[in-house]
Amino acid sequence: MPDKTLDTSGLRCPMPLLKTKLELNAMTPGQELEVISTDAGSARDIPSFLKLTSHVLVSTSESDGYYRFLIRRGQ
Repeated sequence: MPDKTLDTSGLRCPMPLLKTKLELNAMTPGQELEVISTDAGSARDIPSFLKLTSHVLVSTSESDGYYRFLIRRGQ
């Protein structure tokens, strides 16, 4: 169960990624954030961003046009 859920449905690139960054910055290490997006670009942008950080992409899924990401906040 995530500590927080960020629903960016209806927002277009780059807003889902920017809001994800801001939300992660406000969390403490080890907490988990679920991000929900309807922007197909998020499927590429969010994992690419996470590879450059200490955050961990725990899981990702897509269903009916909704992209879900579970992210564990790094150090």
